[in-house]
Amino acid sequence: METKSILLAGVGGQGILRASDILCRVFMAVGLDVKKSEVHGMAQRGGCVTSHVRYGQAVHSPLAKKNDIDILVSFEKMETLRYLDYVKESGTVIINTEEIYPPAVNLGDVPYPKNVCEEVRRFFLSVKSVNAAALAIRAGNIRTVNMVLLGALSGCLHLSPELWEKIIDDSFPFKLIAVNRKAFHLGRGL
Repeated sequence: METKSILLAGVGGQGILRASDILCRVFMAVGLDVKKSEVHGMAQRGGCVTSHVRYGQAVHSPLAKKNDIDILVSFEKMETLRYLDYVKESGTVIINTEEIYPPAVNLGDVPYPKNVCEEVRRFFLSVKSVNAAALAIRAGNIRTVNMVLLGALSGCLHLSPELWEKIIDDSFPFKLIAVNRKAFHLGRGL
């Protein structure tokens, strides 16, 4: 199996690092080599957070180059635009429709980009828009947005739902398992 690359991108507090940890554990459970790299500089202040996850028979680098990402999972709509040049022409883009305004937008210095999903569809054939916040609320906890997006991603990876459930169960305290499973399955059902 050739090395594949997934990039998760968003802002601090959205659960990107937890999602990438679960993703890595799923790949390892099926015997694949996995490398991960993450950047979370100003994450506690709502800054950009990214996690590269690369998997295959033998992965030599945790970072993907531009035009090398098979799947981009954007946890915030504008963050999608920052990383489009990393996605292969044949790649898939999963966009959470949530808008988290950066300071420059809040101060009125620049406008928030309009029609992000439509613009992305001009360049990529496989684009999924997900209202992850609505599905997380439906699951019972807004903080499960990351599990909704993992569920949406899981539909692209063709690994059994039971495997994902086992890893999710092992990743959370008992009292949070049911809500995270529900969020995952709501995302997977898209």
